[in-house]
Amino acid sequence: MKRAGKIVAAIAIVYVLLTGMLFALMRQPPDRFAWGMSKLPMISMMVLPFEPLWMRARAGHLEVGDAAPDFDLESVDKQSRVRLSSYQGVKPVVLVFGSYT
Repeated sequence: MKRAGKIVAAIAIVYVLLTGMLFALMRQPPDRFAWGMSKLPMISMMVLPFEPLWMRARAGHLEVGDAAPDFDLESVDKQSRVRLSSYQGVKPVVLVFGSYT
């Protein structure tokens, strides 16, 4: 019985450590996060609490009604740059967030 308790404790410690490592990975910039996720076995998505960690790690600090943070990105054709603040007061802007993978 004592041995079973030690095994359960060891599994719990490993689970907590892996969960902490996944959370730390989720807090990285997208390119580092993608690299790290590509190294994880698929079973980890079923065993670790991926979605709650993701929602917490990537929640951000904006509240409803806050202005969108300014950004500067290269255009799709790579010929120019787009800055959100350059459209302020000029015309409406719609931001669509999603994954295109």
